[in-house]
Amino acid sequence: MRVLITGGAGFIGHNVAIYLAHRGFDVTVYDTLERSSGDAVRMLRDAGIPLYRRDVREWHDLRGYDVVVHCAAYVDVAESFARPKEYFENNVIGTASIAKAASDAGAFFVYISSASVYGNPVKIPISEDHPLRPISPYGASKAMGEQVVELYSSIYGLKYVILRLFNVYGPGQNPAYAGVISRFIESAINRMPPRIYGDGSQTRDFIYVEDVARAIELSIVKQPHNQIFNIGSGKHISILELARLIMRLANIEGEPIFDEPRPGDIKHSCANIEKARKILGFEPQTTLEEGIKKLLNIYNKVKNLTPSRDT
Repeated sequence: MRVLITGGAGFIGHNVAIYLAHRGFDVTVYDTLERSSGDAVRMLRDAGIPLYRRDVREWHDLRGYDVVVHCAAYVDVAESFARPKEYFENNVIGTASIAKAASDAGAFFVYISSASVYGNPVKIPISEDHPLRPISPYGASKAMGEQVVELYSSIYGLKYVILRLFNVYGPGQNPAYAGVISRFIESAINRMPPRIYGDGSQTRDFIYVEDVARAIELSIVKQPHNQIFNIGSGKHISILELARLIMRLANIEGEPIFDEPRPGDIKHSCANIEKARKILGFEPQTTLEEGIKKLLNIYNKVKNLTPSRDT
């Protein structure tokens, strides 16, 4: 099965591309490379995955592909407040363009959305029928992308699945756009306390990137047409508890540093994943502590291989 992954040199995209290639799929990657890390590009090339410099805002002939996994997006919530126009242009127009191309090619379309479309939830855990009330330009752009996909289904016959990812973490994040776990671990590796924005009582549902790749594989194989699924762990933890967990695993003493809350940060988040369990057969495999230990090992190896500035 031929699979095209847009944004395939990004954090989630390159992990998914390598995972699917190892699972026997014929994978190709499109990416502008403007926000990709050199490590991700190298890993794709080492895996023998074709990588083309392409912008999804332009139309592409996708005939020959069976599936398009659309990961390409600007993803920084805070940045989206400063650059809303760019976020809507890239995330909405890009989705409109690549979804139409997928429809023209008769390809199954996997739209990678975000839990940010829900905004501040009115109930926890959050199920797929929760109202969409995004509170950031980023969240709004992902919700609008969903509307485009659903519209194209009704007028062009696009067959799709929408995956609303919760807080994804794992190896290979670009430091400029890294999530809270990667930032906390980087602080821990440098023997520094993590910095928390707000009082730390806010909660998040963290899902390891390999589990996300597995959910995407299940979506490709089962192709449940025109369905929306939450992809998370189904568990939540406060940011303060997370910081203390990472400090304990990294043997860091003291307390986290607290800073002012950031705009666009929701208070609580936790996925109801019963629908994904029932229809996709999805079950997260990596616990939060296991995932953090994996990342600590990776970061420590990288640090040990990096020459000191004094040498």
